[in-house]
Amino acid sequence: MWLASCVYGENSMLPAMAEKLCGLLDLDQSAHAFLTQYPIKGNSLGERTIPTDPLLYRFYEILCVYGTSIEEVIQEKCGDGIMSAIDFTMAVEKVSDPKGARVVVHMNGKFLPYRRF
Repeated sequence: MWLASCVYGENSMLPAMAEKLCGLLDLDQSAHAFLTQYPIKGNSLGERTIPTDPLLYRFYEILCVYGTSIEEVIQEKCGDGIMSAIDFTMAVEKVSDPKGARVVVHMNGKFLPYRRF
């Protein structure tokens, strides 16, 4: 997941990591420069604020329908705060099911409580 996000410019690699990837894939110096530049998060959709790709739209739809409920459950279990997208991992699995293959998305983010001044 992280590697793909680097390719889309949403994350960046350390120079040594980019060098290794460029060597494995026979990529030139411009790819190395792209992979190591500071990312500007949230730009992979371009000018669209709502995704038009069907799969991406479903994630948007899930967030629209369940977002406030997810936030409420996180705050009920952990307190007033947020889930980090910096100290974060994600995995995608394909799971067999009699009704057809299913997709399981695991998101694991550090809980960051809001500070009181």
